[in-house]
Amino acid sequence: MKTKKQDYSHLSPSQPIGIFDSGVGGLTVAKEIKRLLPNEDLIYFGDTKHLPYGEKSKEAIIEYSTKITNFLLEQNCKAIVIACNTATANALNEVMQSVAGKVPVIDVINPVAEKVSYEIHTNVGVIATKATVNSGLYKKSIRKHNKWIKVDELATPLLVPAIEEGFKNHPITHAIIYNYLSNSKLKNIETLILGCTHYPLLIDEIKQYYGNRVRVIDSPNIVANHLKIILDKYNLLN
Repeated sequence: MKTKKQDYSHLSPSQPIGIFDSGVGGLTVAKEIKRLLPNEDLIYFGDTKHLPYGEKSKEAIIEYSTKITNFLLEQNCKAIVIACNTATANALNEVMQSVAGKVPVIDVINPVAEKVSYEIHTNVGVIATKATVNSGLYKKSIRKHNKWIKVDELATPLLVPAIEEGFKNHPITHAIIYNYLSNSKLKNIETLILGCTHYPLLIDEIKQYYGNRVRVIDSPNIVANHLKIILDKYNLLN
């Protein structure tokens, strides 16, 4: 069966890009998109009312994500960026159905998983919210491309609230990070994926814990580059 070719000829390069997350974490993605694509207009939706998504049910995450997606479509966005790992892991299919092929949808898990799977990685760790870890999407996505990679996922639910409350570079956050990263699940990893767009805000502290022993991968640059490729492919770069 042939895959139907996407037709975005009804879209204009001058239309904005819609980005959403459960809070401020997705701003790490938005900032990188603006750096890489300075001529693009962005509309950012941070759903702080329902923060954190990682503790919500799959049904609730789907409801929030599809409502926000429909709002961004109403704002005439030419592409939707799900700048939230939890929303991607639990509501990507429903968001795609809601969009119904009208605009490209870019998520934050699959581009990262694909990049990791094609590089030299053997033991990969993922830290993320409970809902993202429970979905198993990182492991599935990475092993779809490379079945030889060992993937261990660890739920780190206290990090998002700490970040949203402004506890960056704080003794409380240092203690939480040390407690999580010293977990036996992450003992033998060579690479750590920050599986939440909030976590790049703590990347210096995470790298400080590991020194040069572990490569730390965050998604903003990878996702921004993937978005650029997609927009260029369909002649939608502004």
